[in-house]
Amino acid sequence: MPKLTLKQIRIKAGEIAEDVRPEDIDYVLAERLNLTPSEFELKQDMVLSEDQVKQANKDVKKLARGVSPQYILGYAWFLGYKIMVQRGVLIPRFETEELVEWALKSLKSGDKVLDLGTGSGCITVALAKEAEKKEINNLTLYASDITDSALRTSEENFLNYDLDVTTRKANVLIGLEKFDKIISNPPYIKTNEKQDMDKSVLQNEPKEALFAGKDGLDFYKKFAKQVRDHLNSHGEFFLEFGFSEEEQLKELFAKELPDFEIGFRKDMAGKPRMVHGRWQK
Repeated sequence: MPKLTLKQIRIKAGEIAEDVRPEDIDYVLAERLNLTPSEFELKQDMVLSEDQVKQANKDVKKLARGVSPQYILGYAWFLGYKIMVQRGVLIPRFETEELVEWALKSLKSGDKVLDLGTGSGCITVALAKEAEKKEINNLTLYASDITDSALRTSEENFLNYDLDVTTRKANVLIGLEKFDKIISNPPYIKTNEKQDMDKSVLQNEPKEALFAGKDGLDFYKKFAKQVRDHLNSHGEFFLEFGFSEEEQLKELFAKELPDFEIGFRKDMAGKPRMVHGRWQK
Protein backbone atom coordinates (compact mmCIF):
# COMPACT_ATOMS: atom_id res chain seq x y z
CA MET A 1 0.00 0.00 0.00
CA PRO A 2 1.50 3.39 -1.01
CA LYS A 3 2.23 5.88 1.74
CA LEU A 4 -0.44 8.55 2.08
CA THR A 5 -0.31 11.89 3.84
CA LEU A 6 -3.11 13.29 6.00
CA LYS A 7 -3.84 15.83 3.24
CA GLN A 8 -4.26 13.07 0.64
CA ILE A 9 -6.53 11.05 2.94
CA ARG A 10 -8.57 14.18 3.65
CA ILE A 11 -9.07 14.86 -0.08
CA LYS A 12 -9.93 11.21 -0.78
CA ALA A 13 -12.41 11.19 2.13
CA GLY A 14 -14.16 14.27 0.73
CA GLU A 15 -14.62 12.48 -2.60
CA ILE A 16 -15.96 9.25 -1.06
CA ALA A 17 -18.23 10.97 1.45
CA GLU A 18 -19.26 13.92 -0.72
CA ASP A 19 -22.56 14.48 1.11
CA VAL A 20 -20.86 14.59 4.52
CA ARG A 21 -19.91 17.91 6.14
CA PRO A 22 -16.13 18.44 5.78
CA GLU A 23 -15.91 19.31 9.51
CA ASP A 24 -17.33 15.86 10.40
CA ILE A 25 -14.66 14.16 8.28
CA ASP A 26 -11.95 16.33 9.86
CA TYR A 27 -13.28 15.64 13.35
CA VAL A 28 -13.13 11.85 12.95
CA LEU A 29 -9.68 11.90 11.30
CA ALA A 30 -8.29 14.23 14.00
CA GLU A 31 -9.74 12.19 16.88
CA ARG A 32 -8.34 8.92 15.48
CA LEU A 33 -4.90 10.53 15.17
CA ASN A 34 -5.20 12.19 18.60
CA LEU A 35 -4.70 15.66 17.12
CA THR A 36 -6.20 18.95 18.30
CA PRO A 37 -7.94 21.02 15.58
CA SER A 38 -4.89 23.27 15.20
CA GLU A 39 -2.46 20.30 15.10
CA PHE A 40 -4.69 18.72 12.47
CA GLU A 41 -4.30 21.76 10.20
CA LEU A 42 -0.56 22.04 10.84
CA LYS A 43 0.21 18.36 10.23
CA GLN A 44 -1.30 17.92 6.77
CA ASP A 45 2.03 16.50 5.48
CA MET A 46 2.10 13.82 8.17
CA VAL A 47 2.50 10.34 6.62
CA LEU A 48 -0.05 7.83 7.92
CA SER A 49 0.76 4.23 8.79
CA GLU A 50 -0.95 1.38 6.97
CA ASP A 51 -3.23 0.78 9.97
CA GLN A 52 -4.15 4.47 10.17
CA VAL A 53 -5.05 4.51 6.46
CA LYS A 54 -7.21 1.37 6.87
CA GLN A 55 -8.99 2.91 9.87
CA ALA A 56 -9.57 6.18 7.98
CA ASN A 57 -11.05 4.32 5.01
CA LYS A 58 -13.36 2.33 7.30
CA ASP A 59 -14.51 5.48 9.13
CA VAL A 60 -15.13 7.43 5.91
CA LYS A 61 -17.31 4.62 4.51
CA LYS A 62 -19.42 4.76 7.69
CA LEU A 63 -19.69 8.56 7.42
CA ALA A 64 -20.81 8.14 3.79
CA ARG A 65 -23.54 5.76 5.00
CA GLY A 66 -24.81 8.48 7.34
CA VAL A 67 -23.43 7.23 10.67
CA SER A 68 -22.78 10.08 13.13
CA PRO A 69 -19.08 10.83 13.88
CA GLN A 70 -19.55 10.22 17.63
CA TYR A 71 -21.09 6.79 17.05
CA ILE A 72 -18.19 5.87 14.77
CA LEU A 73 -15.68 6.86 17.46
CA GLY A 74 -17.79 5.47 20.30
CA TYR A 75 -17.53 8.66 22.32
CA ALA A 76 -18.31 12.38 22.43
CA TRP A 77 -16.74 15.26 24.35
CA PHE A 78 -18.86 17.13 26.90
CA LEU A 79 -17.46 19.97 29.00
CA GLY A 80 -14.01 18.43 28.51
CA TYR A 81 -15.10 14.92 29.59
CA LYS A 82 -14.94 11.91 27.27
CA ILE A 83 -18.40 10.32 27.27
CA MET A 84 -19.04 6.89 25.77
CA VAL A 85 -21.97 6.86 23.33
CA GLN A 86 -23.60 4.29 21.10
CA ARG A 87 -26.62 4.11 18.84
CA GLY A 88 -29.81 4.34 20.87
CA VAL A 89 -28.34 7.04 23.12
CA LEU A 90 -28.53 10.78 22.44
CA ILE A 91 -25.21 12.41 21.51
CA PRO A 92 -24.33 15.14 24.08
CA ARG A 93 -24.79 18.69 22.75
CA PHE A 94 -22.62 21.73 23.46
CA GLU A 95 -25.71 23.78 24.44
CA THR A 96 -26.32 21.43 27.36
CA GLU A 97 -22.90 22.35 28.78
CA GLU A 98 -24.37 25.79 29.54
CA LEU A 99 -27.23 24.17 31.46
CA VAL A 100 -24.71 22.27 33.62
CA GLU A 101 -22.72 25.45 34.29
CA TRP A 102 -25.90 27.26 35.34
CA ALA A 103 -26.95 24.45 37.70
CA LEU A 104 -23.45 24.37 39.22
CA LYS A 105 -23.87 27.93 40.48
CA SER A 106 -26.59 26.93 42.93
CA LEU A 107 -25.29 23.45 43.80
CA LYS A 108 -24.43 22.94 47.49
CA SER A 109 -22.60 20.23 49.42
CA GLY A 110 -25.03 17.53 50.54
CA ASP A 111 -27.55 18.16 47.72
CA LYS A 112 -29.55 15.24 46.35
CA VAL A 113 -29.51 15.61 42.54
CA LEU A 114 -31.49 13.95 39.76
CA ASP A 115 -30.37 13.91 36.12
CA LEU A 116 -33.75 13.27 34.51
CA GLY A 117 -33.58 11.54 31.11
CA THR A 118 -29.86 10.98 31.59
CA GLY A 119 -29.09 9.43 28.18
CA SER A 120 -25.32 8.93 28.12
CA GLY A 121 -25.00 10.31 31.67
CA CYS A 122 -23.02 13.32 30.43
CA ILE A 123 -24.84 15.81 32.68
CA THR A 124 -24.18 13.78 35.84
CA VAL A 125 -20.51 13.18 34.94
CA ALA A 126 -19.81 16.86 34.21
CA LEU A 127 -21.83 18.15 37.16
CA ALA A 128 -20.20 15.77 39.65
CA LYS A 129 -16.63 16.25 38.41
CA GLU A 130 -16.94 20.04 38.22
CA ALA A 131 -18.52 20.07 41.70
CA GLU A 132 -15.47 18.17 43.01
CA LYS A 133 -13.20 20.90 41.64
CA LYS A 134 -15.27 23.50 43.51
CA GLU A 135 -15.13 21.42 46.71
CA ILE A 136 -18.88 20.79 46.65
CA ASN A 137 -19.01 17.44 48.41
CA ASN A 138 -21.32 14.66 49.59
CA LEU A 139 -23.71 14.89 46.66
CA THR A 140 -26.29 12.10 46.37
CA LEU A 141 -26.57 11.41 42.65
CA TYR A 142 -29.49 9.85 40.78
CA ALA A 143 -29.94 9.35 37.04
CA SER A 144 -33.14 8.17 35.34
CA ASP A 145 -34.15 7.28 31.81
CA ILE A 146 -37.00 5.60 29.98
CA THR A 147 -34.75 3.19 28.02
CA ASP A 148 -32.50 0.34 29.16
CA SER A 149 -29.86 1.11 26.52
CA ALA A 150 -29.43 4.66 27.89
CA LEU A 151 -29.17 3.41 31.46
CA ARG A 152 -26.54 0.81 30.46
CA THR A 153 -24.46 3.45 28.68
CA SER A 154 -24.79 5.96 31.52
CA GLU A 155 -23.70 3.29 34.05
CA GLU A 156 -20.60 2.61 31.96
CA ASN A 157 -19.74 6.32 32.00
CA PHE A 158 -20.33 6.60 35.75
CA LEU A 159 -18.02 3.64 36.27
CA ASN A 160 -15.34 5.22 34.04
CA TYR A 161 -15.40 8.34 36.22
CA ASP A 162 -15.66 6.44 39.50
CA LEU A 163 -19.03 7.99 40.39
CA ASP A 164 -21.54 6.49 42.80
CA VAL A 165 -24.86 7.07 41.00
CA THR A 166 -28.22 5.37 41.60
CA THR A 167 -29.91 4.70 38.24
CA ARG A 168 -33.66 4.31 37.81
CA LYS A 169 -35.93 3.47 34.88
CA ALA A 170 -38.73 6.05 34.87
CA ASN A 171 -41.12 7.95 32.61
CA VAL A 172 -40.63 11.60 33.61
CA LEU A 173 -40.81 11.60 37.47
CA ILE A 174 -43.24 8.75 38.20
CA GLY A 175 -41.89 6.40 40.86
CA LEU A 176 -38.90 8.59 41.76
CA GLU A 177 -38.02 10.16 45.11
CA LYS A 178 -37.62 13.77 46.30
CA PHE A 179 -34.60 15.85 45.32
CA ASP A 180 -32.96 19.20 45.99
CA LYS A 181 -32.05 19.71 42.32
CA ILE A 182 -33.47 18.25 39.12
CA ILE A 183 -31.61 18.88 35.87
CA SER A 184 -32.72 17.70 32.46
CA ASN A 185 -32.22 17.98 28.72
CA PRO A 186 -35.56 16.43 27.75
CA PRO A 187 -37.10 15.77 24.32
CA TYR A 188 -38.50 19.04 22.94
CA ILE A 189 -38.59 18.85 19.13
CA LYS A 190 -41.99 19.37 17.52
CA THR A 191 -43.18 16.53 15.28
CA ASN A 192 -43.44 18.83 12.24
CA GLU A 193 -39.79 19.94 12.63
CA LYS A 194 -38.63 16.49 11.51
CA GLN A 195 -38.37 17.64 7.88
CA ASP A 196 -35.83 20.36 8.78
CA MET A 197 -33.52 18.05 10.73
CA ASP A 198 -30.14 16.64 9.84
CA LYS A 199 -30.56 13.19 8.23
CA SER A 200 -27.82 11.64 10.37
CA VAL A 201 -29.66 12.70 13.56
CA LEU A 202 -32.91 11.09 12.38
CA GLN A 203 -31.07 8.00 11.17
CA ASN A 204 -28.98 7.43 14.27
CA GLU A 205 -30.41 9.01 17.40
CA PRO A 206 -33.32 7.71 19.52
CA LYS A 207 -36.66 9.27 18.60
CA GLU A 208 -37.88 9.18 22.23
CA ALA A 209 -34.97 11.48 23.21
CA LEU A 210 -35.79 13.98 20.44
CA PHE A 211 -39.51 14.36 19.78
CA ALA A 212 -42.17 15.64 22.17
CA GLY A 213 -45.47 15.83 20.30
CA LYS A 214 -47.11 18.46 18.12
CA ASP A 215 -46.04 21.46 20.20
CA GLY A 216 -42.80 19.97 21.60
CA LEU A 217 -44.13 20.34 25.15
CA ASP A 218 -45.23 16.80 26.07
CA PHE A 219 -42.45 16.40 28.64
CA TYR A 220 -42.94 19.83 30.26
CA LYS A 221 -46.69 19.33 30.70
CA LYS A 222 -46.11 16.06 32.60
CA PHE A 223 -43.14 17.50 34.51
CA ALA A 224 -45.10 20.57 35.70
CA LYS A 225 -47.85 18.35 37.11
CA GLN A 226 -45.44 15.96 38.86
CA VAL A 227 -42.54 18.13 40.06
CA ARG A 228 -43.96 19.24 43.44
CA ASP A 229 -44.09 15.62 44.60
CA HIS A 230 -40.42 15.17 43.75
CA LEU A 231 -38.74 18.28 45.15
CA ASN A 232 -37.70 19.03 48.70
CA SER A 233 -38.62 22.40 50.23
CA HIS A 234 -37.00 25.22 48.19
CA GLY A 235 -35.93 22.63 45.61
CA GLU A 236 -34.89 23.75 42.13
CA PHE A 237 -35.02 22.51 38.55
CA PHE A 238 -32.97 23.37 35.46
CA LEU A 239 -34.38 22.37 32.06
CA GLU A 240 -33.32 22.85 28.47
CA PHE A 241 -36.00 23.62 25.84
CA GLY A 242 -36.42 24.43 22.15
CA PHE A 243 -35.63 28.07 21.29
CA SER A 244 -39.17 28.78 20.01
CA GLU A 245 -40.91 27.49 23.16
CA GLU A 246 -40.22 30.20 25.76
CA GLU A 247 -43.62 31.92 25.63
CA GLN A 248 -45.56 28.65 25.83
CA LEU A 249 -43.44 27.53 28.78
CA LYS A 250 -43.97 30.86 30.58
CA GLU A 251 -47.71 30.31 30.20
CA LEU A 252 -47.55 26.66 31.28
CA PHE A 253 -45.44 27.30 34.39
CA ALA A 254 -47.48 30.38 35.41
CA LYS A 255 -50.58 28.19 35.34
CA GLU A 256 -49.19 24.97 36.85
CA LEU A 257 -46.42 26.29 39.12
CA PRO A 258 -47.54 29.69 40.49
CA ASP A 259 -45.62 29.03 43.72
CA PHE A 260 -42.32 28.70 41.82
CA GLU A 261 -39.89 31.47 40.99
CA ILE A 262 -39.22 30.94 37.27
CA GLY A 263 -36.32 32.38 35.27
CA PHE A 264 -35.32 31.96 31.62
CA ARG A 265 -31.85 32.20 30.12
CA LYS A 266 -30.43 32.54 26.61
CA ASP A 267 -27.61 30.38 25.28
CA MET A 268 -24.34 31.73 23.85
CA ALA A 269 -26.03 32.15 20.46
CA GLY A 270 -28.57 34.50 22.08
CA LYS A 271 -31.49 32.06 21.82
CA PRO A 272 -33.76 31.35 24.81
CA ARG A 273 -32.86 27.75 25.72
CA MET A 274 -32.93 27.20 29.49
CA VAL A 275 -35.39 27.59 32.34
CA HIS A 276 -34.83 27.51 36.10
CA GLY A 277 -37.54 27.01 38.67
CA ARG A 278 -37.27 27.37 42.46
CA TRP A 279 -40.06 26.25 44.78
CA GLN A 280 -40.93 29.09 47.14
CA LYS A 281 -42.27 26.68 49.75
